Amino acid sequence: MIKNIHATDHHFGWDNSISPKVIVQPGETVLVETIDSSAGQITKTSELPDLINLDFSKVNPVTGPILVEGAEPGDAVEISFLEFHTKGWGWTANIPGFGLLADQFTDPALHIWNFDASNPKSSTFARGGKVGLKPFVGTIGVALAENGLHSVVPPRQTGGNLDIRDMSAGTTLLLPVEVKGALLSIGDTHAAQGDGEVCGTAIESPIDVLVKINLVKGANLKSPQFQTAGPVTTHVDAAGYIVTTGVGPDLMVGAREAVSRMVDLLVTRYKIEPVDAYMLCSVAGDLRISEIVDMPNWVVSFYFPRSVHEQPLNQ
Repeated sequence: MIKNIHATDHHFGWDNSISPKVIVQPGETVLVETIDSSAGQITKTSELPDLINLDFSKVNPVTGPILVEGAEPGDAVEISFLEFHTKGWGWTANIPGFGLLADQFTDPALHIWNFDASNPKSSTFARGGKVGLKPFVGTIGVALAENGLHSVVPPRQTGGNLDIRDMSAGTTLLLPVEVKGALLSIGDTHAAQGDGEVCGTAIESPIDVLVKINLVKGANLKSPQFQTAGPVTTHVDAAGYIVTTGVGPDLMVGAREAVSRMVDLLVTRYKIEPVDAYMLCSVAGDLRISEIVDMPNWVVSFYFPRSVHEQPLNQ
């Protein structure tokens, strides 16, 4: 039997005093309903004023908690992502003051995406381009041992806002347990994201996630671990990439330079607005550390799939 936890059973921070909404035995399957990272403040008919008026005290909701019977500190909760059921829409925004290039992009921008809910393979960017979709969970974590309310925004050793786009169907994730019952919560689901989520948002999308929950006794993990079921970029790889780099002694500076140079390249090559290029980088491009041993300079690369503009996705 599949258990269900409704999206109305959500919270906005990690707190080990929050009562569980559902109790599962190891090996059980749960359908976790989520709302988008704006908690419903942005909808599929939203326009820019909705973004400007966003209440940031009500962002990044996570559905839960789920109590895992038998979980104790030192164990690990094992989550297998089985299915993702999308609603057929999502949003991406440039939020002033947020994102890797916040100093360069100071004006708000919003894009609403639409796609086939039953077969979410790609979505057209209204101002040019098509992005391959890969639904996944952005935020998944268990309660901290430390009492009180802790922000859901930063990632933590117990999981949280990891924004690892490979938390998708077929992946198995292990999270270290700090409190009895673990108190697992899931949210911030995305239809697509590049590695880095450089503008601060992905394709933020409400998605129902079917997961199988298990328990690994005495795992003693220091941080999350996961394994994928196979290759992770086959939805965009076929057409190749264009790549920009940042080279120097500071990885953050290198990352900013690589992304900024990609924005410039996309604007020049595809005749799109800078903020649109920035948002496309966030949902489709990948930041990578290419070299970190040849001191004193390191190399950060930004890979952008040519399939976005140069040829249709084979999906």
